[in-house]
Amino acid sequence: MSHSETSERNRVLQLSAVVGLSLMALVLPACTPGDTARDGDAQITTEEVTQDTQQLIGQTVTVRSDVDDQIGPNTFTISDSGLFGADPIVVVNATGTPFVLPTDIDADVQVTGEVQRFVLADIERQYNLGLDPAVYGEYENEPVIIAQSLALAPRAGDITDNPERYYGQTIAVQGEIDEVMANNSFTLQDGAWIGGQDLLVLKVGQPTTAIQDGQEVVVTGELRPMNVAEIQRDYNVTWDGEMQQRLEAEYQNRPVLIAEATYPLTQQNGGTRTTTP
Repeated sequence: MSHSETSERNRVLQLSAVVGLSLMALVLPACTPGDTARDGDAQITTEEVTQDTQQLIGQTVTVRSDVDDQIGPNTFTISDSGLFGADPIVVVNATGTPFVLPTDIDADVQVTGEVQRFVLADIERQYNLGLDPAVYGEYENEPVIIAQSLALAPRAGDITDNPERYYGQTIAVQGEIDEVMANNSFTLQDGAWIGGQDLLVLKVGQPTTAIQDGQEVVVTGELRPMNVAEIQRDYNVTWDGEMQQRLEAEYQNRPVLIAEATYPLTQQNGGTRTTTP
C-alpha cells in the first residue's frame, strides 16, 4: 500500500471514530456511575431511598409505601413489605398537622419530603419535636424523609369498596384512567381489584393536562359523596344535559374524588415515579 493510500485510510478511520464518539455522546446520559436523574418530586421506591441515599440527600421525593411502625406522635417508619429484610426509613412529620396513620395491614401512605441523614441534634434544633435520644439513637445517620406532605394512599378499589372510611380526607390515589368523560371528569379503575367499581374524578381549578384512556396516574384530592347539584354549586362546574343525566344516573351518592392535582406515572429504573408539572 502506498504512503498516500495509508494516510487516506488512517484519516477515514479517525473520522469514523470521531463520529462514533459523537453519536455515543448523543445517546448516553451525562451522569456518573450510580447517579440517577430525578426530575421534580420524583415518586420512587423505599429501596431506592436506602440504596441511593447519598445521591438523594437534599432532594424532594415522593414515596408510596407500607407503614412499618409508629415511633412517636410525629415519626414513623416505612418499608417495602414485598422485599424480605428491607431496611425501614424514618419519616418525620414536619407538616405542622397531626397525621393519623392507617391501622389496616394493607393500607399505604404517600410521603413527600426532603431526603436527609437522620441527625437527632439537627432535627431537634430545626423542628423541636422532643425526640428521645434513647429511642432514636439506632436511626442516627440512617436515611430520613422530612415530610412536607402526607396522605393516605389507597387504591381506587379500596375507596369504592369502603368510601365512608375516606370521606372528607385528602388522599392520593393511584389507578388507571378507564374513561375520559369530559374535560373536567374521568374515571379511575384498579387493575388489581377484580369486579370493582370505577372511581369518578372531578378536576377542579387545575390547568388542562393531557390525559387519555389507559394512562396510569396518581390523583391527589378530597373524597366526598357525589351530589351533582352540590358539586355544581360548590365548585362552579357545568356539564351538558346528557353528561349531567349520566352522572345523576350512574354516580349519584357514590364517591367522587375532587382532584387537586393529577400526575401521570412513568416507569423508570424499575420503579414507578410521577412526572410532575
